[in-house]
Amino acid sequence: MIGKKNIVFGFLYLVATASLGPYMIINTVGDIDQAYRDKQPPVQRLQDLRTNEYEEDLEPVKTDTIAKANLDGILAMNNIMNLQNPQGFMRSVHAHGNLESVLNILAGLALCFIGVAKAFKQVISYLFIAGAIFHSGMLYLAAFGQDWAFTPLLAGPWLVLASLLLIGIAALMDFRSEVVKDD
Repeated sequence: MIGKKNIVFGFLYLVATASLGPYMIINTVGDIDQAYRDKQPPVQRLQDLRTNEYEEDLEPVKTDTIAKANLDGILAMNNIMNLQNPQGFMRSVHAHGNLESVLNILAGLALCFIGVAKAFKQVISYLFIAGAIFHSGMLYLAAFGQDWAFTPLLAGPWLVLASLLLIGIAALMDFRSEVVKDD
């Protein structure tokens, strides 16, 4: 049964991706919470300056003081945006990993009912696994700071698309109502 390896891989990969997702998110939430707390004083200072028509102690505030307060507020907001972007990236990695796990399970089940040549089914099976590894697998490595993983990542989406196309063609050629024995 050629699709068995995809089903096994899909479930094991789903366990890995399902456990890594929360781990990644939990490790960044604290930093974001702290960034929001750190943002409040400089932004409050800007709000106070604006409310008081740029006066403190009944004296006009110098432009360099306003510029410095403005810079502090901008940097505090920028810190939040920088922390949120990787978290959004991690959520995307987690979603892709889960999707490609389920995709492998479904492909494995579909391969059990497709009666094309064994070699063609093997190619489809291995393409699905390679697509997951070179797409979401490399995204996970990149999310954990392995920048080299962006290079093989480029092949991943193409492998997934090729495997989807090939399984569609194989199903069109010979999809059966009972499990096919691959001898």
